[in-house]
Amino acid sequence: MRLAIMGSGGVGGYFGARLAEAGQDVTFIARGEHLAQMRRHGLKVSSIEGDLHLPEVKATDEPAEVGAVDAVLVAVKSWQVAEAARAIRPMIGPDTFVVPLENGVEAADTLADRLGQAHVLDGLCGILAWRQAPGHIRHAGVSPFVRFGERDNRRSKRAERLKAAFDQARGVTAEIPDDIQVAVWSKFLFICAMSGIGSVTRAPIGVTRSLPETRAMIEQILAEIEAVARARSVALPADAVERAMRFIDALPEASTASMQRDIMAGLPSELESQNGAVVRLGREAAVATPVNAMIHATLLPQEQAARQPGS
Repeated sequence: MRLAIMGSGGVGGYFGARLAEAGQDVTFIARGEHLAQMRRHGLKVSSIEGDLHLPEVKATDEPAEVGAVDAVLVAVKSWQVAEAARAIRPMIGPDTFVVPLENGVEAADTLADRLGQAHVLDGLCGILAWRQAPGHIRHAGVSPFVRFGERDNRRSKRAERLKAAFDQARGVTAEIPDDIQVAVWSKFLFICAMSGIGSVTRAPIGVTRSLPETRAMIEQILAEIEAVARARSVALPADAVERAMRFIDALPEASTASMQRDIMAGLPSELESQNGAVVRLGREAAVATPVNAMIHATLLPQEQAARQPGS
């Protein structure tokens, strides 16, 4: 497949590298020193699933140079999705489809509004990875997976084709769920809870899941998200919260979410797409979300300061 990776950090860099290693025609959209290093020395991935080094990769900061591709994997931060949609327009041909891998539950809606419903699948991923240095991705936890599918849950040849491409790659498990919305919200359960508790406590998950007080808070976050999902007619399994808690309990003790890392570094974060989204969507559905509202309000002053020009 001819693939473009929009956002080549921990998520896009890892999955794009695995696809390229498997022989797919991958172009990375990157910028700055990361792009420069990729052009000079390729892309290195240090991974618990096996290291790899691609000495030569296709990489650019100009999507127009790429032209139409078969598929675009969107792996930017959630708050960058609208900007990414504008940037990738030159890569959208009549049959191109776009798959968001962001945290949150609204990326596909944003992409569909700007690119057209016919071009957009829904999707998600699981991985603990980050850009360790320009041209170098570090994968430190979670067996990487991607899940994607048509937004109306019909089976399609294009989704099957992308799955087949991932199936050829090592270090990745790909799945087309029976209900993609259930899959997206199931992932949102644990990542939003992990992001929220980590951001307000500044502690890794090994600490917050062990202390009775913060563990109870995690459980309350999960319960609120579940209530919002059910109010929006998402058919979560009866044990969705328990599954999310088991996933959290299985993470490495030092694990932190990307939102937490951004907040601790004083950078713009996915606050509005995670705990903020729970509050906003809960309000629309007349569902109370007091713990998520507290987290959102507590972090909002810093978030606004991080978005000030020159910050």
